[in-house]
Amino acid sequence: MKFKQTWFNWKAFLFMMPSAIIFCVFLLYPLIHTIYLSFFKWNMISPNKQFVGFDNYLAIFSDPNTIKILNNSFWYIFWIVLFAVVLPYILAFILDYLVPRFIHFYKASLFVPAVLSLVVASVLFTWILNPLTGPLAIILKSFGISMPFWSNTEGWVVFVLSLMVSWKVFGYNFILLVAAISGIDRELIEAARLDNVSNSRIFFQIVLPISSATGVYVLVMAVVQALQYVFTPISVLTQGGPDNASANIIFESYRQGFVMFNTGRSAAMSVLTLLMCVCLLWVEYFFVERRVHYEN
Repeated sequence: MKFKQTWFNWKAFLFMMPSAIIFCVFLLYPLIHTIYLSFFKWNMISPNKQFVGFDNYLAIFSDPNTIKILNNSFWYIFWIVLFAVVLPYILAFILDYLVPRFIHFYKASLFVPAVLSLVVASVLFTWILNPLTGPLAIILKSFGISMPFWSNTEGWVVFVLSLMVSWKVFGYNFILLVAAISGIDRELIEAARLDNVSNSRIFFQIVLPISSATGVYVLVMAVVQALQYVFTPISVLTQGGPDNASANIIFESYRQGFVMFNTGRSAAMSVLTLLMCVCLLWVEYFFVERRVHYEN
């Protein structure tokens, strides 16, 4: 019996081997190697690496642009969470419970941007938001309002790039949230309505807690999208300008490594990005996850 149990464990191990090999080759090894490179000065061309210890990390924190880039990164997170989590949550509740007649049409139409490339979305938004000849600028001009040159204006550039990414992921998040909300027992909602409970209280005290498991998943994904997806419009449209006003920490890591060939500093910024994600997940776990309702 003991032999059979041991053989069963070996079989399970063998079945796990392909996934374990892929995990080690494409995730674990690059992580360890990135941490290793963060302690060296290297330009990716020279065969020799110069060990500098924590100098790359100290250079990052002594650079005045680092604070601006981190500030931009958190503003990206704020806007994308607002546009791609809060708004689709409210819209999913409104369309599913208050005006459900054309819900399937809304699902299909809102999901269309999710299948488009972010490069295409960036070019499309550049045309729409052109401050001189864009459709929005022409409409605003008819009301005597001039559209700002957002790509050269601090604050505006982060807001517009966040809008592009939010437009891309809005439909996917909306579908997930509609699925979660539609799974709530309708009798709870009807009972609340019979007691003359307002729609806002129904949303915050019934719908939000019961669908919070999916809501937390969408929130975590939105934070990841705010850090990763925004790289594409930054790279295509602004290159981090003006004066690093649109750069985020991932784009800066790419710029240091593949534009300036400062591989050690790029690796250090990647490690700091990982630590920032871990801190955000830690905050999410202790302040959000523990309040989540999981059915069964």
